[in-house]
Amino acid sequence: MNILKKILSIYKNAHFQSLFGNGLMAVIGMLLTAVLYRSLTIIEISIYLFIFNVNGFMDSLRGGFLTITFIKFYAGEKKERAEKVAGACWALGIATAALAVIINIPTFFIANYFSDPSVVLTLKYFCIIPLVTLPSFMANCVVQAYKRFDQLLIIRLLSQGSFLLVVVILIITKNVTLNNILIVYVGSNLLASVCSLSFKWTKILSLKFADWETVKEMFHFGKYAMGTNISSSLFGFTNILILKFLIGEGAIAIYNLASKLLQIIEIPLLSFAASGMPILASHYNSGEKKEMIHALQKLIGMLTIVFIPVALVAIIFAEPIIQLVGGAGYVHNEAPNLFRIFLVLSLFGPADRYFALALDVIHQPKLNFYKIWIMLIVNVIAVFIGINIYHSIYTIGFALLFPNLVAVIMTYYPLNKFYNFKFWDIYIVGYQEVMLFLKQFKKSVFSRA
Repeated sequence: MNILKKILSIYKNAHFQSLFGNGLMAVIGMLLTAVLYRSLTIIEISIYLFIFNVNGFMDSLRGGFLTITFIKFYAGEKKERAEKVAGACWALGIATAALAVIINIPTFFIANYFSDPSVVLTLKYFCIIPLVTLPSFMANCVVQAYKRFDQLLIIRLLSQGSFLLVVVILIITKNVTLNNILIVYVGSNLLASVCSLSFKWTKILSLKFADWETVKEMFHFGKYAMGTNISSSLFGFTNILILKFLIGEGAIAIYNLASKLLQIIEIPLLSFAASGMPILASHYNSGEKKEMIHALQKLIGMLTIVFIPVALVAIIFAEPIIQLVGGAGYVHNEAPNLFRIFLVLSLFGPADRYFALALDVIHQPKLNFYKIWIMLIVNVIAVFIGINIYHSIYTIGFALLFPNLVAVIMTYYPLNKFYNFKFWDIYIVGYQEVMLFLKQFKKSVFSRA
């Protein structure tokens, strides 16, 4: 009975709930990938992935613009100020959706001049997802600010879980087509938004408290904070564009399969980023520089130490992992080795992500904004040079080394200026904290009553 109580207390931990939620979503995502890769041709899956990545990139722009902004300015504030922040973010969210609609009007007609089906579908209908996902997106921001990761899981299950369920039904009834899958994707996101509104998790009524000064404040912070959230999706989006037009449609499916499996690393990274942001912001708002940097070191160090054995196991068993998710047809192409390259480079992920978050917390979002564009330029140059020399999809993997180095270097120095700390101490602190956590976990679970 005591063991059950201790397990329940662990579940109530915000970090664990965030990790569990992202882990469950990753399992659903992997199942969905496995189903789609086995149900669609390589050309159809490449078209789907192109459209999906365009929408994903637009969502990450909105997420980078508003999610960090909402959490930073909403969490821990008094009710009057919090209502103004929520209302201002809602106003900006509506403005971004309206902008997508305005842009979509001319592109709808321009689409007729293209023959590529993925380009045609994207140009005609790209505003639909930003519109139908706005309520669920705002609900995501609200529940994260309150650290209600159990509610965040419900929102994600409503969208991703229902999507997977209906796709499986389409396969069973032999009605699986690219068009049907795209329609179901829109419908599942609409379901999540309708439910978020009915659960009253969106704070939509705060719109009446929005004022121009708060809107401007959120906008000016968000336009720079956007750089923190879009790095991985921006690189993925540009890489898919390069692969599509320089190597071919089939390369997109191979690249996506290898990068999709990186969720082994990205799940805990995103989970602790979501739950770690309020912690860093709380220390900063209380004037606790030392405590903030120590929390930053713990987050980066612990995740990196834990990632190393996970990455090694995944590198050794890359082929069976690829076969499990993508099917036997992808085992003997570039997917396994590309996956291995991505795994090695992913060890930069914790430092990159949390340094960027910390810069946002200390009101230096401009540096993240400049960093992301420098990283993008470096990545595109490296990929173009590599593809022109070798004409190989492996170039995408090796080229990522250079923007990753740029990211860590550009964010470490301003943080070190904010509060002096040695870079390599991060991993010493991380190792110590991992050992301490394991000892405490063993003691809490197996100790006698």
